[in-house]
Amino acid sequence: MSLDTAVSKPHEQLAATLADDLSAVNDMIRERMASEHAPRIPEVTAHLVEAGGKRLRPMLTLAAARMCGYDGPHHVHLAATVEFIHTATLLHDDVVDESSQRRGRPTANLLWDNTSSVLVGDYLFARAFQLMVETGSMRVLDILANASATIAEGEVLQLTAAADLATTEEIYLKVVRGKTAALFSAAMEVGGVIAGQDDPVVQALFDYGDALGIAFQIVDDLLDYGGTSATGKNIGDDFRERKLTLPVIRAVARADTSEMEFWTRTIAKGRQEKGDLDRAMALIAKYGTMEMTRLDAIDWVEKAKAALGAVPDHDIKSMLIDLADYVVARVN
Repeated sequence: MSLDTAVSKPHEQLAATLADDLSAVNDMIRERMASEHAPRIPEVTAHLVEAGGKRLRPMLTLAAARMCGYDGPHHVHLAATVEFIHTATLLHDDVVDESSQRRGRPTANLLWDNTSSVLVGDYLFARAFQLMVETGSMRVLDILANASATIAEGEVLQLTAAADLATTEEIYLKVVRGKTAALFSAAMEVGGVIAGQDDPVVQALFDYGDALGIAFQIVDDLLDYGGTSATGKNIGDDFRERKLTLPVIRAVARADTSEMEFWTRTIAKGRQEKGDLDRAMALIAKYGTMEMTRLDAIDWVEKAKAALGAVPDHDIKSMLIDLADYVVARVN
């Protein structure tokens, strides 16, 4: 998902502040995605890693560590770990979703094949765990291992909830917490842990990442129905893939008999026809569920900002507050 749809770009300010660290992370990523025996691995990985992503998740790790006064080398390992976990999940997601576009470019599974995407994703997970171990911290290993399991769990829950019109807002939140927020919160948390911060500060970093990740995914889901092609997504992908995101869950909950027949045909049974996306968007507009959902995203942003109250004042802290506001500003 692009972060370039608003006027100001706090993530760029953060990237400039962390430029040296990010350069070291990029060097480590390139070094560790190499393979002596399987050249397909760096080919596939480079296609996604070099595709212009903002490195938001690894940036959160670097930001948390620096904000907490860390001056050692291992925040770079952890940031690279976070990016490898994220990239692995993207490779797997595109296979599961049968996607053809990622960050405005053809997906790896389209350019190569599903098998390559799955196996290279597995390789990146293995590389991520090697990097974790190099920090020598069992607590860090525990946090990131748990996050990896939670991400997979969230993806499976989304798979079982897909096309099920009985999916509730509670289930949706569990999916979002798993597939997106888990890595945001872990990225922040390990930055505090590696810096030796006490439990209240580490918990505050976790809470910020959790709330930011939820807001981020809610906005991503909003942009699927109300964004532009500039986001690097095809508008309506979630509808075509029959994903029950918050705007649709709320429209379904308010549907009359004929509207429920429409949702049953298009989502539950997957029989979609020309013009169905337009009708889905009209029903979402009828019940105002886009605005309801945007207000939810704003609430989560406020929770993220409040969590940072327990973190010592720092220039980076101000940037993280601006970043949280920016996430929802893209759908104003």
